[in-house]
Amino acid sequence: MKHTPLYQEHMAMGGQMANYKGYALPNQYLGVEDEHRSVREKSGLFDRSYLTRVLILGPNAAVCVQRITTNDVSKLFPGKVQYSCMPNGRGGIVDDILVYKFTDEKYMLCVNAANTDKDWAHICREGEAFGMRPGTELENASDDICQLAVQGPLAMKIVQKLVDHPVEQMPYYTFEQTEVAGCEAILSITGYTGSGGCEIYAYNADADRLWEALWKAGEEYGLKNIGLGARDTLRLEKGFCLYGNDIDDTTSPLEAGLGWITKFAEGKEFIDRDRMERLKAEGVKRKLVGFKLIDRGIPRHGYPLKTVEGAEIGHVTSGTMSPSLKVGIGLGYVTAEHAAPGTVIAVEVRGRLLKAEVVKYPFV
Repeated sequence: MKHTPLYQEHMAMGGQMANYKGYALPNQYLGVEDEHRSVREKSGLFDRSYLTRVLILGPNAAVCVQRITTNDVSKLFPGKVQYSCMPNGRGGIVDDILVYKFTDEKYMLCVNAANTDKDWAHICREGEAFGMRPGTELENASDDICQLAVQGPLAMKIVQKLVDHPVEQMPYYTFEQTEVAGCEAILSITGYTGSGGCEIYAYNADADRLWEALWKAGEEYGLKNIGLGARDTLRLEKGFCLYGNDIDDTTSPLEAGLGWITKFAEGKEFIDRDRMERLKAEGVKRKLVGFKLIDRGIPRHGYPLKTVEGAEIGHVTSGTMSPSLKVGIGLGYVTAEHAAPGTVIAVEVRGRLLKAEVVKYPFV
């Protein structure tokens, strides 16, 4: 397994390590519920260094990113972040990503660790049409950069102590290049928890220094280490998609409720545009929905979704017992006629049909 630059820190602080997409990462420290509550109420520190960062450079950078992503890159300005996805040319999704604009000739894509090789090959293949080459206009910077997330309502108070100018009120989905704890960094007001906070990109050589500074600054704000288990419950309560579960190469952004990042702007000829315009006009046959269990139980990935009479209508893509709500919640694909909020469906759990209600997300 691969190690992030903070592997020894996780081991020293009692992280229960697990294999996640080929990386040794902490699944939990003191327990998922405790870590979940810490992020919702105070603050938590995540190691996100396993994610992949790709730089797209040069005079054709903007047109390349506009081609390979569904969102409208022309709306970005320097210091702005955009959530988007990369269509695969077959109606599905290569990956969901964050797009960072530094200048008209410099963009950074933050992509999922499990998709590193696939995403890099896709970007390089599409970049060829714009005269872009790996190692020059296209750069995989993942091995040089660590990424930490400080999340929760008190997160920015912690980070503010380590920056020499005001950052607490930075707008959501913006970033700046600055020093954090004396380390050259990108400070990004983004996250995967829905509880506020930021993500910090820095050079690997500064990882330990940054980690220690955050811990010292966060002591008075109840900062805790957060593992993958709580990351999943936090993101699911907010209805954030997880690639490989809720979206993949077989799911359309329109089926997945990602129409809001699929822009059919004039002049934006992105991959699969024609296919998606037809799908939008015709209507999708299945939809990703949120559901909350009426009966007691825990939905899990892959469980069948059925009508209350027992006819199969889809499957669970993500599920958990919500630490905030104390009920089972999940995401899953169902046929379009069963996707309306308020519809009562059933989750098959070990041969039993447990009633659930389709609801709008976020759940909290």
